Amino acid sequence: MPQNQADLLSQAGSSENILRFDTTEPILESHNLSVTYSGNTAISDVSIQVPKNSVVSLIGPSGCGKSTLLRCFNRMNDLIATADVKGTVNFAGQNIYDSDIDPTEIRFRIGMVFQRPNPFPKSIYENVAFGPRINGITDDLDEVVENSLRRAAVWEEVKDRLNESGLSVSGGQQQRICIARALAVNPEIVLMDEPASSLDPISTQAIEQLIQELSNEVTIIIVTHNMQQATRISDYAAVMMAGEERIGRLIEYGTNEQVFGNPKDERTEAYVTGRIG
Repeated sequence: MPQNQADLLSQAGSSENILRFDTTEPILESHNLSVTYSGNTAISDVSIQVPKNSVVSLIGPSGCGKSTLLRCFNRMNDLIATADVKGTVNFAGQNIYDSDIDPTEIRFRIGMVFQRPNPFPKSIYENVAFGPRINGITDDLDEVVENSLRRAAVWEEVKDRLNESGLSVSGGQQQRICIARALAVNPEIVLMDEPASSLDPISTQAIEQLIQELSNEVTIIIVTHNMQQATRISDYAAVMMAGEERIGRLIEYGTNEQVFGNPKDERTEAYVTGRIG
């Protein structure tokens, strides 16, 4: 690594670079969030506020902890035996890491869409109906499935194929079916971990348009390596970096216009202009 790049990456972040909302109550807020795997720190002291019905992009070089942070927001790191989470994540007036909180309920209210489409080896219908069935919803399932597929902008493409396997359609359609599956339980937040990284440009465009439409109804937090995508779909951008010690930290958080047009941290400018990455 060139010395000037190493110097940029090793600088400490500044709280002055992190946007705070004084007049808007955030739907999600973390305080001093840190994660270790087998005792090795992955992210440290991340504090961030996410306003309701917004799209927030988590950006930064590979290995800076973006996906680790995303998994903290619905306790997916609980499923990793070596993971240890410190700090708080407040949602709906409570810390989701309190001992009396059911993580399964949190994951229904804060859904997740993964990097690669992962439909269940079931019919398209049963993929979407899966969450409502687990929640004990058996009435009006046809309506729930149709509405969810419509919200995910894939109903017209699969309405005559509902009994076919969710694996039988294209990758872009599979990803939108997975989004419909997350939406079927009416989450308040949807987390997306590079949802278009394995898709062709046409499918990527469909996912981006869908994200913008859904943000009128739900809050979306998305990890992306695509700077152009982040500028197109986001309201806010959070920049993470990891120095030589490979500990991920939030170095800047602001509106898209500020982060991409007038970054406060020189590392942010170096990243968004392609000088580091």
